[in-house]
Amino acid sequence: MPFPRQKVLNADITHKHSPQVMYKLLKKNLIAKEYADYQFIQKSKIPTMHFQQSLPRLPIPKLDLTCERYLAAQRPLLIDEAYRKTECNVNQFKNTSGKQLQDMLKNYDKVNKNTSYISEFWFDSYLRDRKPIPINYNPMLVMHKDDRPQYNDQLVRTANLIISSLRFYKSLEASLLEPEVYHLNPKGSDTERFRNVCSALPTHLAWYGAYLFKAYPLDMSQYPSLFNSTRIPEIDKDRIVRNSAGKHITVQYKGHFYAFRVLTDSNDILPAEQILARLKFILEDNIPHCDHPIGILTTLERNKWAILRHQLCENGNEQNFKYIDSALFNVCLDSKTLGDDPYAVSRNFLHGDGENRWFDKSFSLQISKDGQAAVNFEHAWGDGVAILRYVQDIYKDSRENSFVSPDTKPYDENISNVVRLDIHLSDNIKSSIEDAKKEYLKTCSSLDIDYLIFDQIGKNVCKKQAVSPDAVMQLGFQAGYYKMTGKFVPTYESCSTAAFKHGRTETVRSCTTATQAFTLAINSKDQPPIRDLKNMISECSRVHNQLTREAAMGQGFDRHLFALKKFAEKTNTVCNIFDDPDFALINHIILSTSTLSSPAIYAGGFGPVVREGLGVGYIIKDDELGVLVTSYPPYQNGSDFIDSLRSTFEKIVGLLQKD
Repeated sequence: MPFPRQKVLNADITHKHSPQVMYKLLKKNLIAKEYADYQFIQKSKIPTMHFQQSLPRLPIPKLDLTCERYLAAQRPLLIDEAYRKTECNVNQFKNTSGKQLQDMLKNYDKVNKNTSYISEFWFDSYLRDRKPIPINYNPMLVMHKDDRPQYNDQLVRTANLIISSLRFYKSLEASLLEPEVYHLNPKGSDTERFRNVCSALPTHLAWYGAYLFKAYPLDMSQYPSLFNSTRIPEIDKDRIVRNSAGKHITVQYKGHFYAFRVLTDSNDILPAEQILARLKFILEDNIPHCDHPIGILTTLERNKWAILRHQLCENGNEQNFKYIDSALFNVCLDSKTLGDDPYAVSRNFLHGDGENRWFDKSFSLQISKDGQAAVNFEHAWGDGVAILRYVQDIYKDSRENSFVSPDTKPYDENISNVVRLDIHLSDNIKSSIEDAKKEYLKTCSSLDIDYLIFDQIGKNVCKKQAVSPDAVMQLGFQAGYYKMTGKFVPTYESCSTAAFKHGRTETVRSCTTATQAFTLAINSKDQPPIRDLKNMISECSRVHNQLTREAAMGQGFDRHLFALKKFAEKTNTVCNIFDDPDFALINHIILSTSTLSSPAIYAGGFGPVVREGLGVGYIIKDDELGVLVTSYPPYQNGSDFIDSLRSTFEKIVGLLQKD
């Protein structure tokens, strides 16, 4: 039976009541508690959006500092003559047109006080790009398997992940999801006292109260877009839509779309046994694999997909798209058994064959036949901070609060409330689907995936040697790439600016003069003494930490120059700095790197940013590191890069462990 909808009672249970009355009141409270425990993943004392109003705004860096930082990033990439030319262009820019553009940006920022100066431009850059979004934009995060083998059954694991996702959603909607806070000293701030003090403060002062505890609340504005949200293809510029009225999810199986409700009219989560029954019905549907799955169309170039979607809507599918677009989220039930092969797992969840996917959805839960689970997410609406929090919470909750066990019996109900979407296809659409299959297969076949698990170094070794683990990873990438190619190349490391209202990301330019010096030294025939090399590693760590702090505090140069360039384009302002070929060079990212370390994450990955680039997802644990590399041979060779990384990390760990 569905859980009762009554709220928690505040009855005064005392000796003045008769035993019968006390029993009834206790029973109601027990039922209400059971109801609340099922409905919410968290019941935070501090409301979810409590800090939003008082979050600091993303600062606009000083123009002089941005120019200095830009030149510092260019220095290891350019020969002396090219650098002098770039330096001349930068000096001219900051003394002429740069000042005018900076004033325009500041005025724009003053008018748009409820957001950040980068927000509109950053959304626009994603939504205007016409490239297909799988591989190019959509990342994937693979969760660890459940440590209870019987809970990795596809039906059981899917049901638990769906229920945990709904519990996350309900807590978010009820403002009971704990706000994301960076605790500088968790022992002093991640406490009940912190929560009591901050929850009692008015919203316009809440951030300042947290700051006194040396705790830094993070922006939560992206979180509502996790649910009921999708990207809609349009000519020239897509749009993101959210329909909060949706109380259902969509499920893809064998290329078909299904939809069923998971929430009642009063927004309660349906009993676990009912959700289990509806999933079981789908998995037992004997319908053959869909010959013309429309999911493959989300792999197309965006203008092409926009035209086809419009034709599909005109052909009687408008209601079907409303089901898909307004669903809380999408679930992909795969027929493949992946085992524990990292290649098979990574390929399936990063791109698959596209036939049982809907890449436009804010995120899709993907579960293989043997219970491997991942999230693939559309990137325009948000960044890694929000999706990682969601993945961590549902992974933990699905294991600690498993509402479905292998012994759970599906609720016996009239299963007609599961709708298989009947997609009407014209001959033209069928032909386009066949073409899309071939085109996507060609793209996926051209992508290589390689990985490294290296167990000789991790956080513990780095901390013992007083160097940053992330700096050591990035140093390995620089030295490894140089060992393979003899080149230093533009490198991107993503850094969140969620410490600010509507912050997105900033770039850490981890190819520095410090990493260049160490790389040249370690690859030279006449290596410096070990002490000198260790000092160089320490210097690389110091510089990297400084760049990371600057980026996290909104003091990188990439987003600032990006916004100034947008104003130059709007006003037809001629700027030598942006016309300089070396400006295009530094933004042609060869090494695109990102880390989302978490106990919940088995692997994470994304495609290269450019054809001749490498997509480098990495995790560093206490005693090992993992790297997943994507590449497009023959433009790049990910396998050679992995080999070069292995030998490079062996050298680095050898140096760190020597006295």
